[in-house]
Order: sequence, then C-alpha cells, then structure tokens
Amino acid sequence: MTAVDFSAFVDELATVSAAAIMPFFRSTLASIDKSRGGVFDPVTEADRASETVMRKRIKETFPEHGIVGEEFGAENPDAEFVWVLDPIDGTKAFISGLPVWGTLIGLMRNGVPAYGMMHQPFTKERFFGDCGSATLRSPLGERSLHVRPCASLAEATLSNTSPQMFTGGDLDSFYRVEKSVRLTRYGCDCYAYCMVAAGHMDLVIESNLKPYDVVALIPIIEGAGGVITNWQGGPAAAGGSIIAAGDKRVHEEAMKLLNR
Repeated sequence: MTAVDFSAFVDELATVSAAAIMPFFRSTLASIDKSRGGVFDPVTEADRASETVMRKRIKETFPEHGIVGEEFGAENPDAEFVWVLDPIDGTKAFISGLPVWGTLIGLMRNGVPAYGMMHQPFTKERFFGDCGSATLRSPLGERSLHVRPCASLAEATLSNTSPQMFTGGDLDSFYRVEKSVRLTRYGCDCYAYCMVAAGHMDLVIESNLKPYDVVALIPIIEGAGGVITNWQGGPAAAGGSIIAAGDKRVHEEAMKLLNR
C-alpha cells in the first residue's frame, strides 16, 4: 500500500478526533501546565481524548503500524508506517477560544513523511497532501492548493507562533528576517503553514518544534509546491528550527539571513 491509500482512514481519524475535541472548545475546561516552570505549555482533556481515540482506531485497524503522539509518546516507532499525531496543535489558541488550531495527522513511511492532514473541526476545513499535490476540503467545496509566487522577502508575509519559542541567538536570527519582510502575523500555529500552502502567506519561521508539530504539514506544503526544511536546508521531519516558504527565492533569502 502507498501512503495515499490511507487517505480514507485519515479522514476517519479526523472525524473521530473532532468528535472528541469539539465538546471542549469554548467551554470551561481547565488546562494543565506541563512546562515544569518554563514557558507556559498547556494540555487539556481535549488533547488527551483526541489522541486516545485516534490511537485506538490505528491499533484496531493497523496493529503493525507505529504511533508517535504528543501526549502519549511512541509505540513501535521503527515500523514501516508510523502515524505522527498532534491532537491539538495550538492549544493556547484553543483555550483562548480562537479557531487557529488544528489536529495534525501525519503518516511516515520508512522514516519519510508521505501523507498529512491538518483538520480544523470548528471551521470544518481539512487541508491534506501527499508531497505531490495538496487539497483543501471545506464547507465551500474542494480545491487544489498552490503556493503563490513571491520574488523577495520585501514582498513577503511572514508568520511565527511566538518569539518566545526562540532561544539564544535564534531570536536575533529571526528578527533579521522579520525586519526584511512586508508583514508579520503571530499566533497561528499550524494554520500558518496551511496558509502558505493556500497562497495567502509566504513564509513561516519557527524553532524548538517536535516531529508531531511538523510531520503532517510537510506533505501539504510540498504538495502545494512549497519548500520546508530546517534552518540548515536539511529535512524538517525531525523538528527543531524550521522554515517553510511558498517560493524558493524567499526560502533562500531567509536562510541566508538566519545563518548569517
């Protein structure tokens, strides 16, 4: 089976996870700070309920597959097919009642991202891709995703979840890029990557990401014609410092500033 053959199952995972999450959104749910004294890093009952139901369905349907999830760790991570799950990417937005969060469902084959979906159940949007193409399915219908051309940083819209994610010299590197762009928007988490794929933003620069923050987004960005790497130009699937761009020219220009 190829990764695309699992697309119907990914839709099923998105549906069951949404059913677990939505009763908690804009409710009075409490969150727990798992940062242990660092930058506030909340987790909620919704995060855990969502990942629990997705893991259950994966184990029932594909018991030989591996799973890597934000809340409950790794099982069989060396399998040919490994599911990489972030039940709510953007928990801070979630607990603030803002709809810029999503469920990330990624599938790796032999250690390489092969298929990914970002599901936003409140807006009923599903962004998905297989590295060769990318699609948005929403209440307005279904359409192919394509990045937009952008000749330079001076014309670019940049996004970053929060400058607090940067440590040491990485913050100075980010600010060098930010000073060069036309517009910066903060606080969008996974939604920003999908906006790059959809041709509404040009650049996302982040740091200290985990695999579950990014694996599902790689096939969407690449499927829409964009590029996503670490700051050194290598594969992004391991997380760390990540740069995603719609136009290779912007990616190259930003990379030079980040590594100057």
